[in-house]
Amino acid sequence: MLVKLSNLAAAILVTTSLSTIPVVNAAKPLTLPDIMQFESLAKPIIADNGETLAVEAKPDRGDSRVIVKDLATGKSFNLAGAKKPKVSADGRYVAMVKAVPLLEKEKASEKEKKKLKSGLILLDTQTGKQEVFERVKSFSFNETASHLAIHFEKPEQAKKSKDGGKPKKDESSIKVDKFDKGHPLRLITLADDSVTNFDNVTSFYFDKLGHGVAIAVNDSATKQHQVIRVDFKANQQTQIFTSTDLQIGNLALTDDGNWLAFTTGQADEKPYGREYKLNLVDLNSKNGSFSLTSIPNTKEWTLNRYSKLSFSDDNNRLFFGRVPEVNQQLTIAKVTEQKDLLDADVITGQRNLRVWNGEDPLIKPNEVKHYKDELKRTYLAVLDVANQSVTQLADSNVLDVERREQSMRFLGSSDLKYRKMITWAGFYRDVFLVDSRTGTQTQVLTQYPSYWAPSLSPKGNYIAYYQHGNIYLYNVETGTRKNVSKGIETGFANEDHDYPSNAPGYGFGPWLTDENAVLVNDKFDVWKLDTHSGKMTNLTRGKGRKQGIQFRVTGLVKDGDPATLTVGQKVLLKGYNERSKSDDFYQLNLAGGFKQLTSEPVKMKVLARSKKADTLVYSKERYDQFPDLYTSSYLAPQKATQQTDLNQQIKPYQWGNAELVHWTNGDGKPLDGVLIKPASYKQGQRLPVLVYFYRFMSDRLHSFPQMKINHRPNFAWFVENGYAIFLPDIRFEVGYPGLSSVQALTSGVQHLIDLGVADPDAIGIQGHSWAGYQSAFAATQTNIFKAIITGAPVSNMTSAYSGIRHGSGLARQFQYETGQSRIGPSLYEAPQKYIENSPIFYVDRIKTPMMIMFGDKDDAVPWEQGVELYLAMRRAGKDVVFLQYQDEPHHLKKYPNKLDYTIKMKQYFDHYLKGEPAPEWLTKGEAYYEYQK
Repeated sequence: MLVKLSNLAAAILVTTSLSTIPVVNAAKPLTLPDIMQFESLAKPIIADNGETLAVEAKPDRGDSRVIVKDLATGKSFNLAGAKKPKVSADGRYVAMVKAVPLLEKEKASEKEKKKLKSGLILLDTQTGKQEVFERVKSFSFNETASHLAIHFEKPEQAKKSKDGGKPKKDESSIKVDKFDKGHPLRLITLADDSVTNFDNVTSFYFDKLGHGVAIAVNDSATKQHQVIRVDFKANQQTQIFTSTDLQIGNLALTDDGNWLAFTTGQADEKPYGREYKLNLVDLNSKNGSFSLTSIPNTKEWTLNRYSKLSFSDDNNRLFFGRVPEVNQQLTIAKVTEQKDLLDADVITGQRNLRVWNGEDPLIKPNEVKHYKDELKRTYLAVLDVANQSVTQLADSNVLDVERREQSMRFLGSSDLKYRKMITWAGFYRDVFLVDSRTGTQTQVLTQYPSYWAPSLSPKGNYIAYYQHGNIYLYNVETGTRKNVSKGIETGFANEDHDYPSNAPGYGFGPWLTDENAVLVNDKFDVWKLDTHSGKMTNLTRGKGRKQGIQFRVTGLVKDGDPATLTVGQKVLLKGYNERSKSDDFYQLNLAGGFKQLTSEPVKMKVLARSKKADTLVYSKERYDQFPDLYTSSYLAPQKATQQTDLNQQIKPYQWGNAELVHWTNGDGKPLDGVLIKPASYKQGQRLPVLVYFYRFMSDRLHSFPQMKINHRPNFAWFVENGYAIFLPDIRFEVGYPGLSSVQALTSGVQHLIDLGVADPDAIGIQGHSWAGYQSAFAATQTNIFKAIITGAPVSNMTSAYSGIRHGSGLARQFQYETGQSRIGPSLYEAPQKYIENSPIFYVDRIKTPMMIMFGDKDDAVPWEQGVELYLAMRRAGKDVVFLQYQDEPHHLKKYPNKLDYTIKMKQYFDHYLKGEPAPEWLTKGEAYYEYQK
């Protein structure tokens, strides 16, 4: 039951502070250029053997660099102007993109930008040698680290001759569809640096054991189409297939290099509607000849240009995509003669029309967004290599089939029956079990939420799934299912779910290899489900729930099928403590035994694990500690070695520190939040406070602040300028999202006032999107805030209800009935709820100055919602300013706009919360002006 806002001050308030060590001896002010140049780390890459680490260090604005570390010797390399590294399996070589410098891109015209191409830097970590290649399209190592393939951009076209004439027309000037164009390929043997070059390569494929590579060469101009195989051991090229009229499509090799598959289609047909055929080649040549078999298409199934090929790890099966039919693209009618001018069919054939039928499975904008995906959709089939028989697995009944290596049974699904109801009810699918040997499809789950993932056992004999708070086990052989969690009091439903929909579960961990058990998560603990007895055993002994720690298996090797475990295996757990908001590592023995490995007030993220070694890569961070990278053996993260030191970046500044605060709102709900104060803060000093929020924020206690210029206030910049930052948790009540948010916000702010930290006359709030809605609604319910900045808010739920999310083409109705907006009933069933939760109907109550921000190409919230709020406040004579950033989506993308908004946010809060002079744009606005182009 919601209480009146006037009673919120009576809330019970408690505070807990962390013992962090603030940086107090700094003198340098943190400026916007400092933030722009501040480097963050991208996802690190670790060699398969665990010996080499590479990571991109990227400033918010500027040129990236790549850091490479030899973990055995400690030798490091810093490569300026590089990004997106790839590491060879043996760790010796690192290849990375040689980026176009930002200055070049900024100086170039739009036409010139199209000509700017990135390159490649190849580093030998043993010798330190660097090689640079220009105009590189893509690159990849083979899996045994013996070769590097570099696919180049086409050479630039010749310029006009000095006398002004056109370059001589030759075969290369013949127009070829972009899809069919080949590019130069260079194959480098890394052992001796020898090079083999190929022209007009459209695709290539390395086998996994390092025997060789298959290359598709398509030169439409000279009508030369070839499949070439390079045998690395014999250092020999062999022409496997050649044609003058068949375009080579996709390629695949078995891991052992003994079988080759490729597709071909008529080269003189446009790629859009070109039909392809599958070809299979036995590469175990006898007398220098190869056995090639063409797999015929059928009346029901054929191949197109998107039919990808992939052999199974055991080399016995070829998986590929098929389609029911292939057709050329429709054309628009053209006027070619006098009579066409009055021909109704020709004239209406040029119409621009989209018909929205009430029975359409998808509403038209969503259909448009899915159009290209549907063009590329193929239906999975499998070829038995030995007898060359084909089994269709996916079809118009079961659209999607998830391929697995270890099993002869796969999970399939289809959303066809539920597409219409996406508009108001969200996403559902039917789930099927598909036998890869026969193609038999057995439906096992009906109208199952798309984001609830059932778990198939390694050999396909069991399916574990969650439903209505319980865990079920489906036995494939017997066709029986059992509620295996019945009687377990804690349950497995999401305990924090506050949406008008069924609560999801917490998912499944890995299976045991022998299928005897699967790991299951509740909110805190990890359970083992015995598939034979159906018994559930709490492996973490209930310590998670008792101590408020959420345990999850982490750090397993990700390569192909989901990882499996053995009975007595020891695995790494990450434990998130809901009370302290910190992460620690634990070791769990599946045969029994459980111990803590680390104990630090930090946030930790497992980022990588070497595929064929024991090396783990993770980061740890606090508000005042950059998330540098650490490496360790998998089960000994407590003995980690620090590999990067970007924390040096914060040393010149007064960084501040974060602490955890607790309070209870007027409904008696305990709430948490994070309070960030300047390093120079003295007890009893009252500060201007900036409230930033969304839903749950207290888990950011140990998060390093995002050092970027974007649609969010930069915490470090505001704190360095004398603000406190408050990040409160919000817990919603279905049907009353606005009021429940205001309860949490105002009770939390009152807590800071009572603590003597917040200046009650200098509290501002900034929210974006869902938080933008909440901040706008708060303005109609409380005067506790002295300035509000709301980005991309919904202001009128009655008009937004039937709006369109232009990024996805989805209608917004499901957000209100089942999702984030948390109303529940439809607009027509409960119009008053939509009105009660809409700021637009209560603007007469607003007394707080408000700045509204929208991109006028917002792809999530219709930007007209901002216009509605602005016009209503303007009509009511309220203090309002509206920032319309042109051609921008939901989150600002263009750097000038992001920087401008960042500056304006600071100026706005400085004026209303610190009494600084108002900028001219705020007092006088800005007149419309057209600039010289």
